[in-house]
This record gives sequence, structure tokens and C-alpha cells, in this order.
Amino acid sequence: METEALSGLERFAQTFLNWEVLVKYAPSILAGVGVTVWLSVLIILVGMTLGTLLACLRAYRVGPLSFLIVVFADVFRALPPLVVILLVFFGLPNAGIYLSAFMVLFVVLTLILAAFAEEILWAGITSVDKGQWEAARSTGLGFTQTLGYVILPQAMRLAIPPLTNRAIAITKMTALGTVIGVPDILNQATTAQSFSGNASPLLLAALAYVLLFLPFVIMSRWLERRYSWKKA
Repeated sequence: METEALSGLERFAQTFLNWEVLVKYAPSILAGVGVTVWLSVLIILVGMTLGTLLACLRAYRVGPLSFLIVVFADVFRALPPLVVILLVFFGLPNAGIYLSAFMVLFVVLTLILAAFAEEILWAGITSVDKGQWEAARSTGLGFTQTLGYVILPQAMRLAIPPLTNRAIAITKMTALGTVIGVPDILNQATTAQSFSGNASPLLLAALAYVLLFLPFVIMSRWLERRYSWKKA
């Protein structure tokens, strides 16, 4: 029985901890880390900026514009990201629009993050007491100045924890890019696994994801404690 157990452990190590396979494919997975990081940074920067802009535009309460923003936010929050990615990647060429796999993933995940960010920030804007608006306007500030200098900073403070969590969730979805050939961590790992016939690259990819996203998860916990309302 001990021999069988030892044999089982050896088989596990050979499958998931094959040193030769790890060394051979580590560079390609490291290249995938670079793609994932670059893509995640772009998605967060553009998605958050767009979401903030849409929330501010919605604050003006222009009927048709607000309606379009609500429709945009609801549609992109409702659709599964993978469905949108496949629809854009395989559908747009039929309309004469050709985008690289990297660009498709960037555009789709950016729009999804923007939709969530808009709703989160809009909730923050509407939660600011009406007296804040009135007090700022009474000092002579215009609507835009009041929104930018008084209301938005308070809304951002309320929205930081959920925005951080949403940003982490969206950037982890970069792994969906493997279905359309984006050379991210998962794509490099699955390719290496196919060529080597060994699961060690997948374990290396999992470790890369942990090392990449764990600091952000820890930071989100700190932000949630730092910016949450304290109970009386």
C-alpha cells in the first residue's frame, strides 16, 4: 500500500510539478503575464474613466442621454462577457470591421467595466445628501463646479471599495481571451500543456494569477475598511 501511495505521489508530481516542463515553458508564461498586466492596466484606466464620465453626464438628467446611458449600463451588465467577446470577434468581420483579438478583449472588458463603474458611481452621487448640492450652489458654484468639486469626491469615496472589487473581477476575465487567441497567461499555459502533454504549465499559470492578483485583493480589503462608513 505504501508503494502504491508513493507511486501516486510520484504521478502527481510528474503531472503537476514536472521541473523540465516548468523550466521549458516558464518564459512563455512570463510573456503571458506581461500581456495580462498590460491589458488589465488599460482596461482599468479606460473603463473607470469612461464609467466616471457617464455617471457625471447622467447627473445632468438630460432625458434622452440618461436613457441611453441606462440602456448601455443595463445591457453590458446583463450580458455574459464571453458571449460579447465571441459576438464581437466573429460578428464584426462580417460587417467589414476587423479588430485584433487583443483589441476585441480590451474593448469588451472596458465597456463592461465602464457599465458597472457608471452604476456604482451613480449610486454614490445619488447618495450624497441634497443639502450638499444646495450649500455648494448657494456659494455661487455652478452645477458642473458643484458636481466636480463637491459631489464627485464624496461619491468616489463611497464607491472606492465596490469599484476596486469590480476592477479585480473584470481584469481576471482577461483569461477569457484565450478562446480568441489572446496570448495571456491562460492561453500560454494551455498551449504549453497541449505541446507537453503535461499539466505543470497550468499550475504555473495558477501561481502567476495568485501572485498577480493577490496584492490587489489585499488592497481592496484595506480600501473597504479605510473608506467604509463607521458605525456610531
